[in-house]
Amino acid sequence: MAARKPGPRKTRLMKKIKQSSPVPAWVIVRTKRTVRTNPKRRAWRRTDVEVG
Repeated sequence: MAARKPGPRKTRLMKKIKQSSPVPAWVIVRTKRTVRTNPKRRAWRRTDVEVG
């Protein structure tokens, strides 16, 4: 991918980065470990991101 990206595409990629973060530790503590993993977690190499 090009190092110089258009602005809107960069913001969409940043949103995908934020979505693939793990669940915070305080959420795991607050839900008594019923919520442990993020179901929308995505590996950067295995799955493709359709941002255009």
